[in-house]
Amino acid sequence: MRTPRLLSCAVVTVLALSACTSGTSGEPGAGPSGGMAGGGTETAEPSGTPVPAELTTGDYRAELGKARGPIRDALKKLNATGGKGLDRRLRQTVATMEDAVTGLETLTPPSEVKLEHDDYVSTLRRFLSALSAAQEDVRAQDVCTGPAVLTGVREVGQLSHLRRSAAALADRGDYRTDVIPVKVTGERSRRLPNGRYIRSEGRPGRAYLELKNGNGRDAVVVLVRGKKKAVRVYIRRKSTFKVRGVRDGSYKVYYTLGTDWDSRVGGFTRSCSFEQFGRSVRFKTVYTATQIRWSNWTITLNAVVGGTVSPRHLKPGDFPG
Repeated sequence: MRTPRLLSCAVVTVLALSACTSGTSGEPGAGPSGGMAGGGTETAEPSGTPVPAELTTGDYRAELGKARGPIRDALKKLNATGGKGLDRRLRQTVATMEDAVTGLETLTPPSEVKLEHDDYVSTLRRFLSALSAAQEDVRAQDVCTGPAVLTGVREVGQLSHLRRSAAALADRGDYRTDVIPVKVTGERSRRLPNGRYIRSEGRPGRAYLELKNGNGRDAVVVLVRGKKKAVRVYIRRKSTFKVRGVRDGSYKVYYTLGTDWDSRVGGFTRSCSFEQFGRSVRFKTVYTATQIRWSNWTITLNAVVGGTVSPRHLKPGDFPG
C-alpha cells in the first residue's frame, strides 16, 4: 500500500527538480535519476508517542506512598467531622482523592504487578465516585456527619472491594496500600435516654422549661443565654421533659431533629434538620415582701393547631451544637 504514495511523491520531485536545472547543471541530483533517488529514500514515517518507562519496584513503592498519605489524612478529617462544615470537608476530601487517583492512573508499574495495580486503581476510582455521589445526600441533609458518609460508602460495598484489592497488591511486594485509616461501622440507630443532659450549667433557679417533642424523630435542644450554651438536652420522639431550675435570663432556643445520635461528633447522622424557636423566652424571679413569683415556659417542637410561633430554619453551620 506504500508504493503508490511513494511513486506519486517521486514524480512531483522530478518535475520540481527539472524546472530548476537550467542554472545548476553541475550540482548533485540535478537530473531525473537524481530526483527519483532523492524522492524514494528521503520519505520517513512519523514518530510514535514515547512509551513511559516501567517503574522500578522502589520508585513504584514511593509513588504509592505519595498517594496513600493524602488520602489517609483526608479520610481521617472527614471521619472527625460533624454536621458543621461537612459539605466543605467532603468537597475537600473528594478533591484530594481525585488528585491522588489520577496520579496513580498515569503510572507504569512493574510488569509483575500490573494486574493488581490496575484493579487497585479501579477500586479507588469507584470508592471516589461513591464519595462524590454522597455530596448530594449531604446537601439534602439525608446524611449528616462524616462517619455517616463513610458508612454509606461501606453499605454500597465499595469499602470491602477497596480493601481486598489493596491487600492483593500489598501481598505482591510489601506495598503500603491501606488508605482507610478509620473504623467504619454499618448503619445504626443510637439514642440517648429521654431527658439526658448532654451539657448543663448549674440550675439553681425556681422556673422550669417544658419541652414537648411530638415529631417522629428524636431531638436535642440547646438553650443559649447571651453567648453561653447553658443547657443541651436530649428529648426522644413523642416525649416530654422539664428542664428544672432554669436561671433567670433571656434564652434563645435551638433544636436539631434526626436519627442515630453520634455522641463522638455531637450530632445526628441521618435525616437531620436544624431549627431556632421563633422567639426568645425570658425567665425572671420577682421577690416581694410576702411572696416569690416566677414564670414557667412550655415549648412544642412540632407544629400544633393554634400555635403562634413559627420556627426559623437554619443551616447546619448556624446551629450552636
